[in-house]
Amino acid sequence: MADFFQNGVITTLHKLRDRPIESLEAELTEFAKERPMALILPSLYSELEGEALPQIIEHLTQARYISDVIVGLDRANEAQYRHAQQFFSVLPQHTHILWNDGERLRDLDRQLYTEGLSPQHEGKGRNAWFCFGYALALEHCEAVALHDCDILTYDRSFPARLFYPVANPTFSFEFCKGYYARIYDDKLSGRLTRLFITPLLRALKKVVGAMDYLEFMDSFRYPLSGEFSLRKDFIKSLRIPGDWGLEVGVLSEVYRNLSRHQICQVDIADTYDHKHQSLSAEDRQGGLVKMSTEIAKSVFRKLATEGIPLSPECFRSIKASYFRIALECIEQYYYDAKINGLQFDRHTEEGSLDLFAQSIMQAGESFLANPMEAPFIPNWNRVLSAIPDFDEQMRDAVAADNASS
Repeated sequence: MADFFQNGVITTLHKLRDRPIESLEAELTEFAKERPMALILPSLYSELEGEALPQIIEHLTQARYISDVIVGLDRANEAQYRHAQQFFSVLPQHTHILWNDGERLRDLDRQLYTEGLSPQHEGKGRNAWFCFGYALALEHCEAVALHDCDILTYDRSFPARLFYPVANPTFSFEFCKGYYARIYDDKLSGRLTRLFITPLLRALKKVVGAMDYLEFMDSFRYPLSGEFSLRKDFIKSLRIPGDWGLEVGVLSEVYRNLSRHQICQVDIADTYDHKHQSLSAEDRQGGLVKMSTEIAKSVFRKLATEGIPLSPECFRSIKASYFRIALECIEQYYYDAKINGLQFDRHTEEGSLDLFAQSIMQAGESFLANPMEAPFIPNWNRVLSAIPDFDEQMRDAVAADNASS
C-alpha cells in the first residue's frame, strides 16, 4: 500500500487502494468520448516470441476504451511482418503496424534524410518517434501512451492508470510519467535508478548547486521508467533522443516545454518485472554500463544548456560526490530490504558503483570532446513544416503495407 506523501515539485498520483478495474475503465470509456486514446507499443520482432507480449495482448483485448493501438515493429523481415499482422489481429482496437524495416517506411526515412531530419540511430528512440508521428497523423487521437513490450507483470490496470491523468478532461496534465516499485522474486531491482541516476542527481546538487532542473528530475520516483502518457498537442513540440538517454531526455524536454502544474507521475503497478539488462562489466558498449554512460551524457548536455560550465575537474568532483552518496543509498536499501524480508546482495550492489563511477567520467570526457553533439531527433512541428504532407504519406505507407498481405 502506497503512502500519500507529495514530494518535490511534481504531483504524485498514488495507488492508495485496490480500486476495481471495471470502475476505472468505465470512467475511461466516458473520457474517450472527448479524448480518444491511442497506445504505442515499440516492439522488436523477437518480443512476439517472448513470454511477456502475448500476455500484454491478452489484457489489451479487454481495454476497449483504447481506440487505437500503434505497433512500431523493428528488426522484422517480410515473413515476420506478416506473422506480426496475425499476432496483433486479435486486438479489438484499430491496430496499425509500422513495419520500420519495410521498403515503404524506409523510403520515407530516405526522404527525411535528404532534408536533414532522419533519426541518426536505430533503436527504441527512433521507433517511438515514428509512432508518435503516426499518432499525430491519425488526427482523432487526443491522449497517447507508450509502454515497453517486455513487461512480465502486466495487467489491465497498467494502461488504465497510465492513461487516466491525461485522458480525464477535468485534469490539467499534459504529461504523465509512470512509476512502480521494482520488487520481484523477493529482490530489489531497478539498479540503474537506485544506484546511478538518483545518486548522480543528488551529487550534482552538491557540486553545481541548487537548480530548478535538478530539483525537477529528482522529484520523479522512477525517472528511468519506460512508461508515460501525454496529450497530442505536446507531441508536436517534443524532441526525442535517439540514444540510450531516451527516458532522461524526454523528461528534460518536458521540463523545457511544460509548466509544473501540467506534469504528474502515477503509480501504475504493485510489482513490476521485465527483461533485465546485464551489468556488462567486461564490455562497456553494452548493458547497464553503456546505458549509464548515455544517461549521464544526457544530463550533462542539459546542464550545459542551463549555463553550467563543465570541466574535467568538475567531473572528478561529481564522481567523488556520487560515490559517497551511492554508498549511503546502498545502506538505506539494505535496511529497507531486511525489514521487508527481501534478498539483498551488498557485495554485488557495491561492486556496480565502481563501474557507474567510471561511466560518469567516460560521459564527461565524451561531452567535452564533442560538446556540440545534437542527439535529439527533430520534433514533428519541424518535419511537417519541411514536408507538409508527410503525415499523409505515413498513413498511406502503413495502409499499403497492411493491404499487401
